[in-house]
Amino acid sequence: MERLRVPLVAILGFMSVIAASLSLPSNALCESSDHYAAARRRMVLYQLKARDITSPKVLEVLGTVKRHLFVGPEFASQAYADHPLPIGEGQTISQPYIVALMTQTLDVKPGEKVLEIGTGCGYQAAVLSHFTDHVRSIEIRKDLAESASRRLKALGYENVGVKHGDGYFGWPEYAPFDAIMVTAAANHVSPFLLDQLKMGGRLLIPLGSATYHQTLTRITKTPKGNEVEHLLGVVFVPMVGKILEE
Repeated sequence: MERLRVPLVAILGFMSVIAASLSLPSNALCESSDHYAAARRRMVLYQLKARDITSPKVLEVLGTVKRHLFVGPEFASQAYADHPLPIGEGQTISQPYIVALMTQTLDVKPGEKVLEIGTGCGYQAAVLSHFTDHVRSIEIRKDLAESASRRLKALGYENVGVKHGDGYFGWPEYAPFDAIMVTAAANHVSPFLLDQLKMGGRLLIPLGSATYHQTLTRITKTPKGNEVEHLLGVVFVPMVGKILEE
């Protein structure tokens, strides 16, 4: 979950007030919100295609998943803007470009088993679920884990399993995984996650100082050892839990 870096102004409209009275907007309300569809198209065109997002599947999925349903109604009008948004408990939903970039970089194939560390609001897990039927996600904050689980089920993402727990230890019951995505910053990679990564599998993590700056890093597990690629500088909220004791 990317660190919030810009001030935000909450804008409440009539539809947001209706949505606030519900746990989620109704399908009828969502489908009638034509400006959200237009916002998704603009997001794909100007934030993703205009940069280095070239995967047709990633562009299709980001243009399909209704990001405004994963933020509070007071932020729905900003859901497709080029910046992160708060989701509660000091956490954020990453800007669309970062979600697209991480998804493209992880390169999930149909049938692969994927583990996400840091469920947050569930948006990244929802995106990943369009690439494979086997997505597991762990969130250390209980309220976020429970709300994300409810949201994903309500929106029909039945192929995503969410667990409240410390992502440092992974999810051994479902290991090994073909791909692991860590959406919080860490100063090292959990050995538990590396152990649960299948040979040939990929792990993507913001690696470096959890306070200031990290490098988005892809690790590929090979018979000769781990291949490490440093991709670009990013700023994410820090991973918490056991990792802080190491």
